[in-house]
Amino acid sequence: MAYWSSGSGADTQKLIRGDRGMVAMSDDNIMMKQIIATHTPDGREVDVKPLFFLVQDILNRATFQVDIPEGVQAQMEIEDKSQQAGLFAMIDAISFTIDRISCEIAYKALGGSDAHATTVSLFSLLATYSWDAKLVLTLAAFALNYGEFWLLAQIYPANQLAKSMAILKQLPSLMENTGPLKARFDALNNLIKAMMDVTKCVIEFKELPSAYIHQDVAAFSTAMTHIPIAVYWTIRSIVACATQITMLTSMGHDYAVSTTESWELSTLAHKLKTIYEHLRKQLATCYQYIEEKKSLEAYQMLLHLFETLHVDNMKILRALIYAKDDLLPLVDGASKKRVSIDVLRRKNVLLLISGLDFSHEELSILEQIYSESRQQAGRLESQFEVVWIPIVDRSIEWNEAMQKQFEILQASMSWYTVHHPTLIEKAVIKFIKEVWHFKNRPILVVLDPQGRVVCPKAIHMMWIWGSNAFPFTSMREEALWKEEAWRLELLVDGIDPMVLNWIREGKYIFLYGGDDLEWIRKFTNAARTVATAARIPLEMVYVGKSTKREQVRRIMASIQIEKLSQAWPDLTMVWFFWTRLESMLFSKIQLGRADDQDPMMQEIKKLLSYDRDGGWAVLSKGSQVVVNGHGTTIVPALLEYDIWKENVPVKGFDVSFKEHHQKLHGIAHPCCRFEFSSHFGRTPHSMTCPECLRVMEKFTTFCCCHDDHVPGIGSSSLY
Repeated sequence: MAYWSSGSGADTQKLIRGDRGMVAMSDDNIMMKQIIATHTPDGREVDVKPLFFLVQDILNRATFQVDIPEGVQAQMEIEDKSQQAGLFAMIDAISFTIDRISCEIAYKALGGSDAHATTVSLFSLLATYSWDAKLVLTLAAFALNYGEFWLLAQIYPANQLAKSMAILKQLPSLMENTGPLKARFDALNNLIKAMMDVTKCVIEFKELPSAYIHQDVAAFSTAMTHIPIAVYWTIRSIVACATQITMLTSMGHDYAVSTTESWELSTLAHKLKTIYEHLRKQLATCYQYIEEKKSLEAYQMLLHLFETLHVDNMKILRALIYAKDDLLPLVDGASKKRVSIDVLRRKNVLLLISGLDFSHEELSILEQIYSESRQQAGRLESQFEVVWIPIVDRSIEWNEAMQKQFEILQASMSWYTVHHPTLIEKAVIKFIKEVWHFKNRPILVVLDPQGRVVCPKAIHMMWIWGSNAFPFTSMREEALWKEEAWRLELLVDGIDPMVLNWIREGKYIFLYGGDDLEWIRKFTNAARTVATAARIPLEMVYVGKSTKREQVRRIMASIQIEKLSQAWPDLTMVWFFWTRLESMLFSKIQLGRADDQDPMMQEIKKLLSYDRDGGWAVLSKGSQVVVNGHGTTIVPALLEYDIWKENVPVKGFDVSFKEHHQKLHGIAHPCCRFEFSSHFGRTPHSMTCPECLRVMEKFTTFCCCHDDHVPGIGSSSLY
């Protein structure tokens, strides 16, 4: 709860400056000193919010209407009986004070007392109360009389008792001549709204949590200085409004035709609006400060949680997804029903973290891997659950387009998803970005049944080995690499059954790629000619390029029309081929083995480098890879078949081609280049060239490929 200082006369000048026409500046300072001198709080705390809600209800319903509907009655709806009982008890304790205020205002109004003098007398009467209590009690006294006035005005045509009372208050004559009154009551309604707005602000400042904000915060300190000013002018406005009603009911139609009072009400409304805008601005700054403090506290709590041992994963998952018990935060992908976090208790949980720009390819392959794991429910590799945690920029206002995009993604997922992105707190987003290095591309964080992080970057393992990588530990990753070898299955496993059939049949296979259609024509024609001459069974398949989707699509169409070779019909297959290759490199980087003198890793790095510039091809005989070469050496080796064809009967086609290609490769080393997107997270500090084994130079580049599915942003390149 916030505590207020009384402020000084000099501090009040900023807000008072906007209304020079009403009182001179020096008089304002004297006036505020006089008000602050009456403030002697005795420490009593009055919970004014329930009373304010009641007052708000009265004033909202007591509205001037030219055509008053018959039988309309104001009614306060309080559903909770305990709240009702508490409100009645509070009103019983303060009703005497409210009555005294009401009488004081009416007496001063009828006696022709100056508005400032009346306001000062009310401050003296309320000396021991806090600033917010002074304001709400005075507002309640006004609501009592104003509400009675409009209750009679609304029901007297249909109620004889009300009619008799209305006659005593001259209401019928007033209501029958509403023309001159409309401007007056419009001004009254505008001023009452301004009074309510300022009162809400004052109450909100009182309710600010003292644990998170204090006088050292500039916005809070400034606001506390101006609270007495705001309370003064609001109570003075209440006096003006009450005087209007008192004079109307005592002097009747003669008072109603006066226009001076409407001008006074409008002037006060303008002043209160200025005060409100200033307080609202300071309040917004305070809320932002509190939110940042709470967010930092929640972030520190998350760090501590992950450093602490737990009996299960519930504390961790609740802190990450949703900590309260008032709603079901997850959606079951299979049934599409809302479920609680308890469905994940003591299970291995894979947190799939991404934005709303989840690509069709990524989603399609993940769905395939997940579906296969569910079909093998009895296996150890299937003992995990996936939860999608959508991360959105909270500074951007949530809109219909974002909602639709989210719903489409959520509907397509068969695993658990967070019910809505807004459930994920800012502190959690900060933790995910700073600790787990999430930027833009999806990541997969693996938690064990106790909530411990087993692997913060498991997406690479998922792309390479699918659910076989379970439990996704570094030890499991190392073990899986030891089982692998540089063979064609490593490149196409899980992508193209047709190629796997060719492998089983022991055929020669060319996997090739690039974005130069002329080079592709030259390569495929040369390969087909050599295969015919050497009498070998040769198959070729075009696997595209990691970028330039639309260009790859056009090339695939040309290959099929011209019957140059086989081409993967689905761009998802092309995406997965290159994603798996990149994942292999990142997996090795994650293990700190990217520069190991491992022949398999060197060949993978070559292939990724060749993809950046020109065409390339990998030749295998069945499973065994024979040559992995750049387009600048592969095509010449094929075109020079006449030079090495005499070796084929003796050494075999595979050995003969490999030896001649190595000779050409020794003459013309292609340039090697690797690019790491800045969205991917951590990138290697250095890397050795797979061709010459020297340390590569490092550059920073900016790329914008409009033909791509995802526009390029910043990247680090190694040459």
